[in-house]
Amino acid sequence: MDDQELKNKEREQADNKMITDAFNHLIDTYLHSSHRRKVDIITKAFNFARQAHKGVRRLSGEPYIMHPIAVAQIACEEMGLGSTSICAALLHDVVEDTDYTTEDIENIFGPKIAQIVDGLTKISGGIFGDHASAQAENFKKLLLTMSDDIRVILIKICDRLHNMRTLDSQPKNKQYKISGETLYIYAPIANRLGLNKIKTELEDLSFKFEHPEEYDRIIKKLSMTEKERQDLFDKFTAPVKESLDKMGFKYHIKARVKSPYSIWCKMQNKHVTFEEIYDILAVRIIFTPKDRNDEINECFQIYVALNQIYKSHPDRLRDWVNHPKANGYQALHATMMSKQGKWIEVQIRSDRMDDIAEQGFAAHWKYKEHDSTDEDTELNKWLGTIKEILDDPQPDAMDFLDSIKLNLFATEIFVFTPKGEVKTMPSGSTVLDFAFQIHTFLGSHCIGAKVNHKLVPLSHKLQSGDQVEVLSSNSQHVQPSWINFVYTAKARSKIQAILRRDSREQQNTGEDIFKQWLKDKDIQASPDIIDKLCKYHEIKTHEQFFIAVGKKVVILGDGDTEVISEKKSSPISGWKRFVPFIGKKKKEDNTQLVSDELLVADKNFNKKIPCVISERTIGMYVFPTCCHPIPGDDILGFIDSKHHVEIHKRSCTTANKLKASFGPRILDAVWDMHRQLYFDATIEVKGIDRKGILHDVTEVISNKMNINIHKVSFTADEGIFSGQIELRIHDRDDVKTIIGRLKKVDDLKDVRQIL
Repeated sequence: MDDQELKNKEREQADNKMITDAFNHLIDTYLHSSHRRKVDIITKAFNFARQAHKGVRRLSGEPYIMHPIAVAQIACEEMGLGSTSICAALLHDVVEDTDYTTEDIENIFGPKIAQIVDGLTKISGGIFGDHASAQAENFKKLLLTMSDDIRVILIKICDRLHNMRTLDSQPKNKQYKISGETLYIYAPIANRLGLNKIKTELEDLSFKFEHPEEYDRIIKKLSMTEKERQDLFDKFTAPVKESLDKMGFKYHIKARVKSPYSIWCKMQNKHVTFEEIYDILAVRIIFTPKDRNDEINECFQIYVALNQIYKSHPDRLRDWVNHPKANGYQALHATMMSKQGKWIEVQIRSDRMDDIAEQGFAAHWKYKEHDSTDEDTELNKWLGTIKEILDDPQPDAMDFLDSIKLNLFATEIFVFTPKGEVKTMPSGSTVLDFAFQIHTFLGSHCIGAKVNHKLVPLSHKLQSGDQVEVLSSNSQHVQPSWINFVYTAKARSKIQAILRRDSREQQNTGEDIFKQWLKDKDIQASPDIIDKLCKYHEIKTHEQFFIAVGKKVVILGDGDTEVISEKKSSPISGWKRFVPFIGKKKKEDNTQLVSDELLVADKNFNKKIPCVISERTIGMYVFPTCCHPIPGDDILGFIDSKHHVEIHKRSCTTANKLKASFGPRILDAVWDMHRQLYFDATIEVKGIDRKGILHDVTEVISNKMNINIHKVSFTADEGIFSGQIELRIHDRDDVKTIIGRLKKVDDLKDVRQIL
């Protein structure tokens, strides 16, 4: 046996040991769970999957079968799922990646496992049309199957969690695509299903790969402040433990530290530093009820005991015990002032509430006498809403994902009908949302409502406790403007469906008018002619052109005839070229500093190589106005419909949608700037008005830092001033330095970058 054969044999033995150990650990975890003992079928699924994936390796180099085992382990250990789910997890990639079919799975393992595996299998073909995102198509199929069996989405989340845990082996552009999709779709779904622990890990892992430097910085600061937090926790909980012991409670108290992603989001949204975030530490009290039927009262008994020790914040009591969140979350949250002068959030939960908070939907099974497919009324309402959205034919990929997300992120309010019936609505819902919630016909003919017996318009936002009487008229019809003030996915999807139906009628009318016009002009119809007219009228698609003709917004005339015969040029719009302000350049360099020729990412373009943004190449890229990236920002590239490359911040809202819906077109991008070009940045300041405040602000920027101020606008009202300062800066470090120094100016209370 030569050296290579020996190495291969040793590697095979090591692989076999790794696989066997992982599977034995899975079986051991399963045997220690509360589920029935169906080891035989799990072993059968493992052997089948192992044979099907034989010889295949992941990018990390390990045998592929390790991934299905890991997904099954998460399903069993972290979600508490049973043998059906474990088998489906072991088999979830077999149909997609091998020659086996769903029918094969059904014949060997039965219809239920086959149905779940089918729901987990990626699809080809266009649910959203030829040019739409494969991810959105897969997501739609996932949701379709999820409506029949919730285990599909639970296993998909396990699959995504393991992919995120092993994302290091992927190239950067894939990391951004998968992280963005995770943040945009999977973390919100995990949150909605009550999988708080998994949701937090998905967010933190996405944050780690999208903003590695920011992630490392926060982790380091959390480590540095750990001793200080522990001292605060010990001093705060000592009298609490003494009180609970006297009351005879069986309990444990633990510290909950805010996750790196949550900290970063707060830093971005509130424009504060790490040191300015007060709620990094929270205290969680988890008790075993003396009487399981009286656990809600026991939560409040503990709350009353806490109030005898610490003063509570009157506006920060959150009663999710009597009014659980839609994902089943129950707890009593109160904010207490510690003896050290710091506000600390206290979360009071029973052990059952804690299990549901961490494991979500699956944890219900531990507290039920028998399995049920109808565990959670609110969850099933949500699944019903998704099903209604899915029933709407041919939704646009981005609109579809947005509609789903509206419900995923929503917190709840409680609204009453005139008869006193309670309706749960997402926070932010309007009268029109409420009307569509009751019935599509009522929503489409709604003219307003009486809220608490007062007449209000369609756009009126509802509050918890409102009593709403919807007013309607048969003469009322759905208007396009309604999209701007509905919040719920159901209302939005119904309005869009009705508008699409109306648009189809107008499109048919427009096509008839256009055909007759061509016939009168003796012109032969062709797609090229419609393309020219779309450009001429600045309309993006053929469908929109026909609708405009049908609505008489576009009246075909002599100008259109000239365009068809190419006697007239047409305006083109749609994206913004980036032309930076050119600063100093080297004397010996007499060539043009910025290239004017746009990069074309054709079929030969290598997506694995990062786009390098330098002084010479910056003009080759498109910089949309949605997020205004400057050197120092974490960025990515996106290949648009014209094969040009857009540059976005990785945290940009538009980029998040693109990552989730058009992942294969995401590129890695890095800066290589040398402080030769200037970029726009706008700083917003607010504070107490006083004599000389404007001088102090401009003194810091202009004289002390030698930064060019392009424009200043200040207003003052009743002793409060606000202003915007437009600057020309080199990079993100300039902005951070300016904001840091402005915060030291007396009477300046809020400083943030807005562009």
